[in-house]
Amino acid sequence: MAAFPASARGTLWAAALGFVVVLLDISVVNVALDALQHEFSTDVAGLQWVVNAYTLAFAALLLTSGALGDRFGARRLYLSGLVVFTLASAACGLAGSLPVMVGARLIQGMGAALLVPNSLVMVQQAFPDSQARSRAVGWWGALGGAALAAGPVLGGVLVAHAGWRSVFLINLPMGLIGICLTLRHAAPSGGGHRRGLDWRGQVAAMVALAATTMTLIEAGQLGWQHGVVRGGALLALMSLAAFLWIEARSASPMLPLNLFRNHTFSIVSLAGVAVNFAYYGLIFVFSLFFQTQQHLSPQQTGLAFLPMTLVLVALNVVAGRLITRLGPRLLMFMGLALAGSGYLLLMRVSIGGQYALLIVPMLMAASGVALVVPTMTNATLASVDRSRAGIASSVLNCARQVGGMLGVALFGSLVADGAPDAFMHGMHMSIGMSAGALLLASVLCWFGMRPGPLDPLRASGETVKPE
Repeated sequence: MAAFPASARGTLWAAALGFVVVLLDISVVNVALDALQHEFSTDVAGLQWVVNAYTLAFAALLLTSGALGDRFGARRLYLSGLVVFTLASAACGLAGSLPVMVGARLIQGMGAALLVPNSLVMVQQAFPDSQARSRAVGWWGALGGAALAAGPVLGGVLVAHAGWRSVFLINLPMGLIGICLTLRHAAPSGGGHRRGLDWRGQVAAMVALAATTMTLIEAGQLGWQHGVVRGGALLALMSLAAFLWIEARSASPMLPLNLFRNHTFSIVSLAGVAVNFAYYGLIFVFSLFFQTQQHLSPQQTGLAFLPMTLVLVALNVVAGRLITRLGPRLLMFMGLALAGSGYLLLMRVSIGGQYALLIVPMLMAASGVALVVPTMTNATLASVDRSRAGIASSVLNCARQVGGMLGVALFGSLVADGAPDAFMHGMHMSIGMSAGALLLASVLCWFGMRPGPLDPLRASGETVKPE
């Protein structure tokens, strides 16, 4: 990072810090699940809402956030997101009831939605050279990946020594530092793609995602035959159909469907769903497994995820360098196949099993994810016109967050029964689904993406015709 110009380096640090706090809050909360369950006297469904309220708002507003960034400037939206996120984090840390916590997590997710796509656009604007941008995105992804992986470890230490509220309050100083860095280093930018805002599509998307989340979570408690669950599923399908209908006919859609004419963009988005479906869903399940089935303390639970933390940073940076040499198809295929194989090996997990048997599979899974995340980000930015970078990165991140939300909701419902046999059955089903999704995505990348390194025109953000 020292090789970058000072102004660009400062912008990268500012943008990466926002990405760090967003991903940190996705994973750090998992280690506090047992403490939250006792604090609010709730069940697994309540814990799922604490995790997924954040992801729901995050995913639902990402597309509009990208459009706002393209229209009003990434730096302005990024600063707004930092302020909202920091204040909502304070509210989470002071919450006295489960409804207040869930509401604060929703607002926190809104701030996160403003942060992520606009942080990536800030990086793109600060690094016009394609090779420098690939390295910068590698660092951006590495720091974010490290935060995601380090979240359980940091959360375990914080919960053990400062209580569960500290996992939220730690965002306050980080948010203030991010605001200062952005004001000092990031250059103001005007809008590049001034389209209208698609509020009808936004409402339909929010209803579809909320109904899907509610259906999957409540199915674990009420069963799939319950009227509430069936009604939620019907509402989700109707809202999704309405969303696609609105987007196909809107003059300024929040999700331009013509983006998906590009094969690379479409496949990378599907891979993003698979990666987060597996990673977020299994982090939630394994956090419950370590705490409720093996009765580990929060600190011990955090340390159990340490192998994943150690490998993510280095491989994110390596992936940023390899993509210009090997190309995104090969790295995506390798990373997804490696992660899927690692999760398959986790099928050996048992309540009385030795932890040492989990280390190699966890390293394999984390290595695969570390190769994929910066690669898919670079491939996405390289596949669209520079003026559409905000909406393109928003679509990718939205796809990833929807995948994570589905993973937590579905896998949480599978392990809702805390009885050991029932829990382990649901856990093994979750692991099998994760491995299958990742291996299928690896096949799609191999047969659907172009071979070879990134096209220099695409990497520079020039306009190209859809594949």
